[in-house]
Amino acid sequence: MKPVRSANEQQAGHKPAWLLRLLLVAAGSLALSIGIVGLFLPLLPTTPLLLVAAACYLRSSSRLYNWLLRHKLFGKTIRAYLEHRAVRRRTRNAALAILWTSLAVSAWLVDVFWVRLALLVVGIGVSAHLLSLRVLVEPDSKRDQPRNEADPCVFGSEPVPQDPKPI
Repeated sequence: MKPVRSANEQQAGHKPAWLLRLLLVAAGSLALSIGIVGLFLPLLPTTPLLLVAAACYLRSSSRLYNWLLRHKLFGKTIRAYLEHRAVRRRTRNAALAILWTSLAVSAWLVDVFWVRLALLVVGIGVSAHLLSLRVLVEPDSKRDQPRNEADPCVFGSEPVPQDPKPI
């Protein structure tokens, strides 16, 4: 005897909710794994893969999503992008340096004009996007921050986003 399917599941191409959640968790975990490898290999973009993982986890598992946003290494970067659409200056500069170094080496190794042109277009596009993001300015020290009057033990340590300077 066949199991009874709901009216929603009987629609053409509809997958059960548990299967979709499982696929999203798997996709998020794969993106996270590749993003972690991207920390060590300059050709793999870490931050976009972390954002893909966060998006997959958001739609499938609140536990994994919260874990990723609170992660000691990745959490700050993801939260800064999601909340402020901003990056830390050091992160942006490192990304630009790695991007252009990787593209220059790739262009030097490949002797095909249209591939070099494509590398240049990608580099300009990614650079324009990175430079359009706001920059989070880190406070110099906790001593320089005003005290939070509501809680005398807490200092303002959150970075402040700044708009990019017009060109």
